Amino acid sequence: MIFFYTLFIYLYGFLISIVSLFNAKAKAWKNGRKNIWISLEKAFANNTDSIIWFHASSLGEFEQARPLIEKIKLQANNHHKILITFFSPSGFEVNKNYEHADYIFYLPLDTPKNAKKLLNLVKPVYVFWIKYDFWFHYLNEIQKRNIPCVLFSAIFRAEQFMFKWYGQPFKKIISNFTKIFVQDENSIDVLENNQITNVINVGDTRFDRVKETSTSLVHLPQIANFQQDKKIFVIGSCWNKDLDVIIPFLNNFQQPIKVIIAPHEIKENILERIEEELKDTIRYSQIAENKDFIKKNVLIIDNIGMLSRIYAYADFAYIGGAFGEGLHNILEPATFGVPIFFGDKYEKFPEAEDLVEDGGAFSISNPEELELYFDRLYADEEKRKEIGEICKNYVNNHTGGTEKIFRFFSKIS
Repeated sequence: MIFFYTLFIYLYGFLISIVSLFNAKAKAWKNGRKNIWISLEKAFANNTDSIIWFHASSLGEFEQARPLIEKIKLQANNHHKILITFFSPSGFEVNKNYEHADYIFYLPLDTPKNAKKLLNLVKPVYVFWIKYDFWFHYLNEIQKRNIPCVLFSAIFRAEQFMFKWYGQPFKKIISNFTKIFVQDENSIDVLENNQITNVINVGDTRFDRVKETSTSLVHLPQIANFQQDKKIFVIGSCWNKDLDVIIPFLNNFQQPIKVIIAPHEIKENILERIEEELKDTIRYSQIAENKDFIKKNVLIIDNIGMLSRIYAYADFAYIGGAFGEGLHNILEPATFGVPIFFGDKYEKFPEAEDLVEDGGAFSISNPEELELYFDRLYADEEKRKEIGEICKNYVNNHTGGTEKIFRFFSKIS
């Protein structure tokens, strides 16, 4: 099994090189790892620091890591240095200048040689793995060296490959984590049914992150000016499939409203589609040179990094990804007490299932369903606020996971 896995890793690297010739994300992935060992050797030459290594697959996993990273930096006597590695360009590019990390790199391909080489350079004293991205050779080498290695914000399901006969090496890797902090009770049941008992349910650390965001607001004057005392509908992290539903709805909606659209991928063809199919639009990058931008009805966010703060101005939110790509972060608007809409494929997202059941969020399949739910809330301000409170209370009731993980870290450090 491991032979074929390693062969696949080498093949993956080769295929990425080919795909990078015509795919921007693959190109960023490849270019980010160019001369990676020169950079790592320069950063960790003669390293004697106490390094804590966090690995995040991408942007969402990093958001789960942030509360713990910042707590360690602020409360652990500041004698540790933080290394963060990313697998995906979307995580690295947005956070490559993150102020609470001492080192930020792409993770080299998961080969036996790379795993040994990285650990020989970094010499981490603790390792934190976020949610998944179970790279066998790295985790195996960490565990062989008896380095404390904690997995947190994890979710497990019985049908996952590591619980099949062909996934046994990965099951062993998971069982050898020093401690596993999961998001739900079902994950505990799955692990215990597979004789893995070093597990605690502390919930999702994203709750702590979004709560912190809501209590440390950054005023966005241009967003406030754009609002003009009208209700704001924020459409966050949307894909083309989401736009297939959103655009017909918006073109048919007759009531006064301001719309802010933040595509998941800032690609010119997506921005142009929004501009062509919706009326009265302006890009965020253009408003500084357009004094009449407040008269526009649709503001397109053509940057990455400010969406979570924009939700503070929202009266309604639609979160993209639930028509196939994977639902994005609905907790960001929920913490501000905003009713939430998303597509119909959300079964693997516990917070979405919970909020739909509680009545704080609405799953829709087409423009007509969106219109049905949206019109009711638009016309009934008290109901909108009531549903918003359901969302806000849901976040407030699920915070505290970071503190529990930090207490465990304090015991083993």
